[in-house]
This record gives sequence, structure tokens and C-alpha cells, in this order.
Amino acid sequence: MATTLVRPRTVVPLAPRTHKVPALRHLGPNWYAAVMGTAIVANAGATLPYQLPGQRVACQIVWALSAAALAVLLTARAGHWLHHRDQARAHLLDPAVAPFYGCLSMALLAVGGGTLIVGKDLIGVPAAVAADAVLFTAGTAIGLLMAVVVPYLMVVRHKVEAAQATPVWLLPLVSPMVSAAVGPLLIPHLPAGQPREALLLACYAMFGISLMATLLMLPLIFGRLILNGPLPLALTPALFLVLGPLGQSTTAVNQLADVAPGAIDAPYAHALGAFGVVYGVPVMGFALLWLALAAAMLVRAARGGMGFAMTWWALTFPVGTCVTGAAGLARHTGLDSFAWLAAVLFLGLVTAWLVAAAHTLRGLFSGRLLPKAA
Repeated sequence: MATTLVRPRTVVPLAPRTHKVPALRHLGPNWYAAVMGTAIVANAGATLPYQLPGQRVACQIVWALSAAALAVLLTARAGHWLHHRDQARAHLLDPAVAPFYGCLSMALLAVGGGTLIVGKDLIGVPAAVAADAVLFTAGTAIGLLMAVVVPYLMVVRHKVEAAQATPVWLLPLVSPMVSAAVGPLLIPHLPAGQPREALLLACYAMFGISLMATLLMLPLIFGRLILNGPLPLALTPALFLVLGPLGQSTTAVNQLADVAPGAIDAPYAHALGAFGVVYGVPVMGFALLWLALAAAMLVRAARGGMGFAMTWWALTFPVGTCVTGAAGLARHTGLDSFAWLAAVLFLGLVTAWLVAAAHTLRGLFSGRLLPKAA
């Protein structure tokens, strides 16, 4: 009787099911710059000295777009940390990426500020105040944390050289200045007395934190340009990031001067009002000088074949802070020249936003910006 040999069946273990979303692996914190750049269009447009028919409605639409983009991006970034923790930790330890963690704070603050500037028309004042209070608190806490954590990592973990200094290093340092600029929007909604004065002085303290840190960093950035030449083509738009602390600080001192009379005693309120102009005018002058230099370098890079990169969003938010800064100076000096400056800068901001947004959408749909490969 023949015996039939039966080969034992080889059991191939099933590969564990993965829940990773490959496209999210490449979603870095730099994407928050798109939210910042969108929100500032609404905020700046609504505070311009000149208002055209339909301008307020357009700003409401742009604010709603920025709020939706923030919600989507927060969800996607949560997925990034959940499914790609190794990459998220690598970003923190990468000196080229870690500074972009400051953008999370500024995105929260910009959208929160826009909620009280234009969003209140759509959701009502009580809801706008509540939403801004949450976003301002979260954005300020994250911004102050990143203003310490990122420089700490640069000192003890990142291996950087002077030739690597770029304006990107300013990003975590500017976050407290954004808090100082949008914090005044909440002051009138606080109880009179110590709550208002405390927030007013806290905003001035954050103004000082960011200003002093920026003054420490700017010589490194300018020195790198002088000694090592232009930035790489794709990084050239980052030169506009220097405008951020300049325009935002001018915005902050003028916004704080607006609410000082209702938050602090008269002698100090008058002094703070004068400080808004005395500080803002020379800083705006330097901002225009840097804008001309950065624009010249951008033209040079474009002629050299600069292609689209997410760094193009650096052409939006920093310019927008100069718009709001010039508008603040127009309010406090009464000079038409500052009003016209704000209008011209706003046209440049809208143009830059349209270009950056169009290229970003094209890159998303084509898969070039967020490739699906893990």
C-alpha cells in the first residue's frame, strides 16, 4: 500500500496591518506658514485705512478659509505625531526644521486675532471672544515654550555653524511678538482694573522678550549674508522673515497704545501712546530698507531659476505685519503717507498670497509637496 507523503503546509505569517498614512510623514511644521499667511490677509485687509465695497466680506471669507485650514492642519499634524513619531522627533533635532515649530503658535494667534477682527461678524461677539481667548492662550503658551525649547536644542543638540544662519532661526523668537500684537484685542473684553492692566503689561513683556531675542539673532543672519554670500535659491524668500519682528513689533506698540487708556493710569497711557510712534517710525523705516534688499535678492533668485517651495509663504505673513504696522502708524500720526504705504504693501501681500496659494494647491493635487511614499 503506497504511502502518500503530505508536505506540511508552510504557513506564511500575515504582515501586520499598518495604520500609517504615508503622505503625513512629510507634513512638517512649516505648513502652518500657509495658515499664518492666509489669516494675515484677512486681518490686514480689515484694518486698512481705506475700505472698498465688499472688502469686509472678502476678509470674512479669507478668515473662514484660514480657520478651516488651521483645523485641517491641526488634525493632520496630530496624525503625523501619532503615526510617524520617529519623523516628528527627527524634525525637532533637525536645525533646518525645528525653528518652524514656532509657526504653530503664530497660526493659532493669527486665526484667533482674525476671529475678533472679522470673525465676530459671522459667529457673534461672545463666541468670537471665547474662541480668541482659547487660541490666544494656547498660542501664547506654545510660543513661549518654543522660544525656549528651540534655542535650547540649537545650543545643546543641533550642530550648527555660522554659515548655516538663516532668517528661519527667527521663527520661534517672533511668536511672543505676535502674542503682544493680538493680545490687545482681548483687553477691552476683560473686567476693568487689574485684569486689563495685567494683560497689557504681559503683552509689553512679550514684546520685550521677542525684541531682545531678535536683536541677538539679526547680527548672525546679516553677518552670514555678508561673509558667505546669498542664500540658496529655494531659501531666498526666507529673507522676508526678517520683516516679521519689525512689522509685528510696530503693530504691537500701536495696538497696545490703542487700549492703554482703558487699562492703565493716564501718565503711562500717554507715554505708551507716544512710544508707539517714537518706536514705530524708525523701525518701519528699517523694515522698508530690508524689504528693498530682500526684494532685490528675490529678483536675483528668480532670474537664476528659483522654483516653487513652501518658503514662498515667507512672502505673506511678514509683509502682512508691515501692513498692520503702517496702518497703526497712520492711525496715531494722521499721516496719509502711512495709509498709502499700508495700501501698497497690502496689494503686494495679496499678490504674494495668490501666487503661493495657487502653487501650493497645484503641488498638493500633483503629490509633489506631500509624496505618498513612506
